[in-house]
Amino acid sequence: MNQPRPLLLQWNAANAVTAIRVVLAPVLAVVLAMGGTEPAWRWIAAALFLATALTDRLDGHLARSRNTVTDLGKLLDPIADKLLIGVALVALSALGELWWWVTILILARELGITFLRLLLVRIAIIPASQGGKIKTALQVAGITLALLPLWTLPSAVRWSAHLLLAVAVVVTVATGVQYVVDALRLAAANRREGGE
Repeated sequence: MNQPRPLLLQWNAANAVTAIRVVLAPVLAVVLAMGGTEPAWRWIAAALFLATALTDRLDGHLARSRNTVTDLGKLLDPIADKLLIGVALVALSALGELWWWVTILILARELGITFLRLLLVRIAIIPASQGGKIKTALQVAGITLALLPLWTLPSAVRWSAHLLLAVAVVVTVATGVQYVVDALRLAAANRREGGE
């Protein structure tokens, strides 16, 4: 029987793209720190954030089309998403453009679920659910709009950003609860199998 390869040896093209997302998150932080409320820098930050977030589609496509889905990819992919989104949220709150409680709530959920995944890594890798993917899409759309220099744009764009972020917060909390329920079921099933 073949033993699964250790996580650190599961590198492939898809996982390399995911790693690039991890590297680009600090670059976004630098752009926002340098640009602040300067409109040109904010357009750059929004474009960088969206382009980096969209590579999530690319690594998923590469992994599936080449049949190279790995446990490392399943673990690293959501971490890359959370890092990128976390950097953007903290920057927006630091600039006074997003309530800190929104950033703290989203980050607490994201870090909690990541920690839960790491706790359960010996039992099973919990991939992103469909609800989690919808949550990420809402967060990406809302944050992309929020990163734009909204004070220079029509009010409809500002309201769209607020609405998308509000819906993203609701879905973030709901999917977080679902992940916890699924993790508890998985741990309970593992205990039952271990006791047999």
